[in-house]
Order: sequence, then C-alpha cells, then structure tokens
Amino acid sequence: MVRARRIWVTATALLAVAGASPGVAVAQGQPPSPVDRSAASDGTALPPGWRIAGGRSAPELEWRSDRPVPMGDARVEFRSDGRLLGAPRPGADGHTFQLPLDGHGGGELSGLEVWSGGRRLDERNPAAAGATAAARPSALPAPLPANPVDPGKPGSYRTRTGEYSLKSVKLPGLAAPVEMRAVVVAPVGASGKRPLALFLHGRHSTCYKGHDTTGAWPCKSGTQPIPSHRGYLRDQRLLASQGYMTVSISANGINGQDFAAEDGGAQARSSLVRLHLARWADWAAHPETAPSVVRRSPRADLSEVLLVGHSRGGEGVDRAALDSLYPPPAGEDGYHGPVRWKVRGTVLIGPTVFGQNPAPDVPSVTILPGCDGDVSDLQGELYVDGTRAVSNGSALHSAVYVIGADHNFFNSEWTPGQSAAPSEDDFGDDPHHPDAVCDKRAATRLTADQQHRAGSTYIAAAARLFLAGDDRVRPLLDGSGKRAPSADPARVLSHAVGARRGGGFLPDGGVSVTGARLCDAVDPSPARSCLGEGAKGMSPHFAQWATDREPGRHAIALRWTRAGTAARVSVPRPVSLAGAEELALRLFVPPNSRGTQLDVSLTDASGRKAKLGRISADGLPGSGRTASYWAREFRVPLTAATRAGLRLGSVKSMELTSRSASGQAWLMDAWGWRPGTPTARAAVLPRVDVGRMTVNEGDSGVRTYRVPVQVSGHGSGQVRVYVFDPATGAATDRLVTVRPGGHDIDVPVRVKGNTRYGLDVSHDVLVKAVRGAVVGSYRGGITVHDDDPAPKITVTPVADRVAEGQSLKWRLTLSEAVDVGLSQMFTVVPGTGPELSTKDVSARWLQQAGGVKPDPERALSKAGISVWVDIEPGRTSVDVAVPTVKDTVKEPTESVRFQQVDMSTGEPKPDGLVLTGSVRDAS
Repeated sequence: MVRARRIWVTATALLAVAGASPGVAVAQGQPPSPVDRSAASDGTALPPGWRIAGGRSAPELEWRSDRPVPMGDARVEFRSDGRLLGAPRPGADGHTFQLPLDGHGGGELSGLEVWSGGRRLDERNPAAAGATAAARPSALPAPLPANPVDPGKPGSYRTRTGEYSLKSVKLPGLAAPVEMRAVVVAPVGASGKRPLALFLHGRHSTCYKGHDTTGAWPCKSGTQPIPSHRGYLRDQRLLASQGYMTVSISANGINGQDFAAEDGGAQARSSLVRLHLARWADWAAHPETAPSVVRRSPRADLSEVLLVGHSRGGEGVDRAALDSLYPPPAGEDGYHGPVRWKVRGTVLIGPTVFGQNPAPDVPSVTILPGCDGDVSDLQGELYVDGTRAVSNGSALHSAVYVIGADHNFFNSEWTPGQSAAPSEDDFGDDPHHPDAVCDKRAATRLTADQQHRAGSTYIAAAARLFLAGDDRVRPLLDGSGKRAPSADPARVLSHAVGARRGGGFLPDGGVSVTGARLCDAVDPSPARSCLGEGAKGMSPHFAQWATDREPGRHAIALRWTRAGTAARVSVPRPVSLAGAEELALRLFVPPNSRGTQLDVSLTDASGRKAKLGRISADGLPGSGRTASYWAREFRVPLTAATRAGLRLGSVKSMELTSRSASGQAWLMDAWGWRPGTPTARAAVLPRVDVGRMTVNEGDSGVRTYRVPVQVSGHGSGQVRVYVFDPATGAATDRLVTVRPGGHDIDVPVRVKGNTRYGLDVSHDVLVKAVRGAVVGSYRGGITVHDDDPAPKITVTPVADRVAEGQSLKWRLTLSEAVDVGLSQMFTVVPGTGPELSTKDVSARWLQQAGGVKPDPERALSKAGISVWVDIEPGRTSVDVAVPTVKDTVKEPTESVRFQQVDMSTGEPKPDGLVLTGSVRDAS
C-alpha cells in the first residue's frame, strides 16, 4: 500500500494527568476495537470518525465511515491540509480504513480529509453539498448528426460462449495465487484467423454469500467468487457477431490483494493479461492443447489484439500495452516469456491512472462516464492529455464523454437486477437531496440498459478502427461531431489528440499568454490553479496526482467582462500548420452555461493576421458532484487563412476574441487537423522503473544508499523526478535526462545509525515522463527499518491506595528513552471485590474522556472505560491519574483494575501490565 511517510503525532491529554506529565491518559466511552485515540498533537480532538490506532511499534491513523464504503476502483486517500498522507488499508467491515504512520516529528494531523477519485468521503452530507453547489443543469446537447457507419449494429455471425479455468499463478508482491479463469465468446463459422479482444474488469468485491460481499481472497468457505469477468458478455457477443474472438478474464485474486501494491495493482494486472495472451499464442500455434471452447472456435490472430479494461482494469491493460513494447524489470513482472502478440489499441472504461504515465504509442479510446460515482474525477482523461509531446504523436488518443453514465453499469455483474452478487448504482441516490444531473430520475441520467448499449457501441467502434482499420468510424471518436445511432438516446461527445494532428499550441510547451492566464492544473493556490475557488464541480483535465502541485501541467484560463476582449497565445518558435485542413481546439466553458462565442484568429511570423471563424460553446450538464469541466473539440477551417495569404508553415500566435458580453473558458490545446488514422509507430524509447529498497538503520555511523532506479530500452528522454522529504512531506522536483544503463536519476539517502528505538522512515521518489521516455513503476524509494528493540515498560504505583477525593496515580517507565512516542492502552476489567463506579470518579473526567455519564451508576468495568497512555519522544516516564470524588455515602473500600490491551485484537492481554488501586471511604 501507499503509506504515510512522514507523520507521527502523540495524542495529548483529554483528561487530568498528574503533575503536568508529558504523557496522557484517555478514557473512552465505548470498548475500542482494536485500540483508539481521538486527539491531535495540539490537544484538540480529531474530527468525528478519526482516531490513532495501533501500538508503539505500528501506529496507524484510522478513519471509520458512518456508512459502508463499497470496494471500488478509485484509491481512498487520507489528506492533511490538502497534502496527501497516503492510501489506507481497507478493513474487512467495509467502514474502516487504516494508514500506517511511518517516520516521526513530521507535523500536525490537521485538516484531515478522506478523498476517493476526487470526491470527499468524510463529508457529513456530500449529496446536499453537491446538489446546491451548481447552477440549474442545462438541457442535454442536441443529438449529433449520424455517422454513415454504425459499429453498434450486430454482425452476421452466430456466437458461441464457454469458459476455461487453468492453474492459478503466483504474481510478485501478492501472497496468494491468482486465478487464470476466463469466459470466451467466439463467432461461429468465421474462417481464418480472427482478431482478439481481451477484457479485464476493474476492482470490485471479490466474494459473496447471499446479500453479503467481501474483498477477501481466496474466498472463504461458504462464499463464492463474484463473476465480474462475465459482466461484458453483451460487449463480447456484439464483437463476436462481427467476427472477432473475445475473452474476458477474471482478476479477483488481484482485487483482493492490491491494497498492498504501491501502483494499485497495475503491474500485477499487466502480468495477468500477458499470461493469458501467452496462452492464446500457444493455442494458436498448437490448437490441440487449447481448452474446449477455444478448440471449437476460429484461431485467434495475435498480431491484431485489442485490450479493453474497466477502471483499474483500464490502467492494467494500458500497462500491459506498455510492457509489451518496453519490457518491465524481470523481478517485478509475473510474465517472463517472449512477446508473441501485437496490441493495436486499448479501450479504457472509467479508468484509474494512478501513475499518470500512459502508453504514448498505443492508440486508445477512454470512455468517461459523466455520472461516475467511483472514479469521480474522471482521471482517465490523462490517457489523452498525458500523451501530448511524450513521443512521436502518431497514435490516436480519444476521450469519449458519456453524459448520464455511472461507473458500474458498463459491467452487468455490477448492475442491480442483472448481477449474480449484490450490486449498486455507484453514484448513489439521496431522495432528500437528489442530484439534478445524476439522480436516477434525472432527465440527463441513462438507464443501465442505455448505458451498456452505448458502451458496447463505442468498444465496437474502437475495434473497427484499431483492428479492422476502418477509418469511417473515426468521426465517432476523434471530435468530428458524429454519433452512432445504436448508442441512442445516450449523448456521447468526443475529442482527441495525436493521429494526423500537428503544429500544436500546447500550454505546457513554453507559450506566452496575454489577455488571459497561463494557469496550473494542480496547485494549492487559487490564484495559480486553473479552476480556482469558484468552480462548481471538477475538471478531468486537472485530476490531481500524488503531489499538491505539478510543474509542467498547464491550461489557459480566459475570463472577460465585455465583448471584444482578446486573449493571445504565442509560441516560442513558429509552428507549421501546412497540410492541415482545420484548426482543432479543445476548450471548455463552465457547466450549464450557454452561448459562449469566441472568434479565432492566427498570426504568422511576418505579422500577417487572419480570422478563421467563430466557435460557440455550451457547458455540459453538471452539478457540484460531477466532473463536467470537460473540453469539447471545436474546429475552424483554415481556408480563410489561405485566402488571406497567411504563411501556414510559420504560425506565431493564436488569438481568441470574446463575442459574448462576459464569460469564462479554458483552452487545453489547439492543433492543425486533417482526416485519417495513420498507423501508430512505436518509438524507440528508454523506460524508467523506480524500485523500493529496505535497509536497516544500524547502531552507529552514517551510510549513504541510493534509490534503485532502472533505465532500460534505447535512446534518451526526459522525465520529471519528485523527491519527498520524509519529515515534512514536501516534494522537490527536477527535470532529468535519462539513458539506458545510466544513473541519471541519482537520489542519495543518508542513514544515521543509533541504538534508540524508533519507527521505520521512508524516503519516496516519484517519476513522470515528459518527453521521449516512458515510465513503468513510477513510485519507489528507500525504507529505513529501525532495527532497535522496543524498550521494556514497567508500572510503579505512585498513589494506589487513596481516600475519596484524591487521585489514583501510577507511573509507567521505559527502560530507556526512544525517538518516537510510545503508547499503551489499558481497559477496566472486573476485580475480585467491590468496584469503583461511574459516580466514584470525576464526572468531568468521564465526559472529557469519551462522553461517558455517571448515570445510570454502574461499575467502571461495565462502562467501557479505556485509558490510553503516551510517552513522548525523549521521555522515559509518564504519570497516569484517575481523579475520584468524595461523597457522603458510607461505602466499603472499592477498587479498580486496568488491564493492558492487545493492540492487534483490542482485547485484554492475560499476561499484560496491570494498574490496580483502591479507594477507601473518606467518612
């Protein structure tokens, strides 16, 4: 898992602690499980649902949701004041998430938030916040003109369906073997070899029984695997009817274990995909060895492969395409054979892109669901934006925005009423605060059947373009403004980069801007960020990565208050639009806005200017919960420039002039465009993989280690390297030119040994491709393991026999000082005689500790009282106090017994430390 590398805090007093001790004793109102603290380092309570759990050797930040959090594809992330702490481990209860707190001395746990896919999970009423955050949604866009060729129409072949199940495989980093199971749908009667489409589902619950689901793997006795791989049968049957071989593979074994993977399981999924492809290559060469359903089907043509991935499966197939061109390090890969296939393209459905390093030279279509409630920020847009200028640009990268589609309904096994296991609409439905765009009753929302039909149609469009080479379907995918009638009534919009685009105005390419603002896609400063504070919703183009700011990711923000306001974008060196037919702009306006008009002009290097035409832009239907700040593609012909004598081979600037009285717009890029889909050429590039190494701290001396980085492949390229400070969490970045076999990415880590107990500390490094390079494993570093034994703790009574009105006191002492705060928990257990009750101790103590009230009077052992004790770094002892009260009731001597709690179970340790005390009657 991604761990918090830098935060360690010590909970402070929420109750009386004797003698201004540096430690604390916290009482809890309910029995904790396993352990519980709810205070920040400045003494203030953590937000509701948060606590510090774990023991002195493994402290964890824990958040518990008051409602179930379904197992999904977007990564759950803990943030503090907007800064990423890490991705927590999910609990089996579906409510709890825990993040190990590595390092120490790193700052405060303030401003805690839980995010997943761009959406806050810990808001008390997120539906209400989103429902009131945006203007009334606009109507659906008018239907686009029909494309002459409709790929959603079934073909002439009957289909045959069957399954195969092979021996499970062991993949690096996963403890349990992963299944090799798949469902095949093949055309009947098709001659010759047939192109192969392989489907990979996303991250979903793995096992079920009745109405209950789990994320366990392997499935426990009495439960059965959720057949997520059978959720694309409709898509497979459409493709098979058109003559394609199809296979959909199961990945429950990865879903149940990928929480521990730094890359979210992308490399494991890539390995699984390529293991299946290798079997298909074997079966094509030796049909007699194939499973029955494969033997009875046409042979697969492994030189024509389309990979289709949903959610984390999308990131998995993108990595598989990358790994097929640029092999990963053998030690991290689960497949070690030759590449006997050719990936011609990918379809990525609501994908994650944790690494933000897409395969630049493999054509792709990314389907973005407008009502995605899982990967809500639609980060998959980076499979388009993130390829610009990285390689030669010959591959088409398309984004297809489906208004009203959710995340789950592209898979019938994740769709209520169709699935074998329990399933749900991931967007959610709050009858008290219905979302104006995505509520299931909204006019803009698609039904499950409408959505799946649209998905099938556009998957088939990609197959027809990438495998069959039929350029007649390209206008459905590349922003040409055509629709496939088979997808009706869905409104599907598209834009693209690559293919026959050239001569671009790219905000990341060193442009200068006047009359508008060159803004940062990701930056905590509203003045620098592109959307700023006034945005009502999210932009897929600005999906955040692992850092709170990203140099090199820009857009151009326009804002005007009168017609005629001009914004000029100038390039450092003239660009050539020679041979282009139109200028294609990717631009968006605020959701639900209408009638934005901009004139588009070009100026060549000699100063000659020509107005090309006018564009009119409407915003997408959006709410505060949707990612509707998404760019549509607008094209203006270059014929006016030719008539004006503009030198299209040497264009210096582009100008956008407002014709609306006021408004906003954001320009992502502009390109010279001409029709056609060239054959994608995979460039010869270096590949960068960052590893992780664990070293012992040692007892003395200073040792210098270097973060393991492997550069393979050929040529040279440029990447951006981010190095995180483990103490502060701040990242520094630099551009690095890399070459195979070189040590250009040199990150030294100095480790100073000592004999004092402390926590492990991790030094993290992230890498992103910039130009002429690809990145596989984008995250790694060095983890410094503290190899010193924990000190022994002893208990000494300070005042364990007192009269009413006095405080019971004990002292916990360490055998030696340590570098981190140490914590222990004690819970009240029944004694052998009369016990102290809730009316024998301070009511303020009970209330401050955890909301426990004296009435009704009951023994402390029945009130669920637990005491948490912390010893701060550098200190060796702490006093723990329980204040008692004096009353007029004549009573026998009463006692209390605190038993040390087992940190892993939350239960009293039979052989643990004990705090005992007695209180005699003062009268």
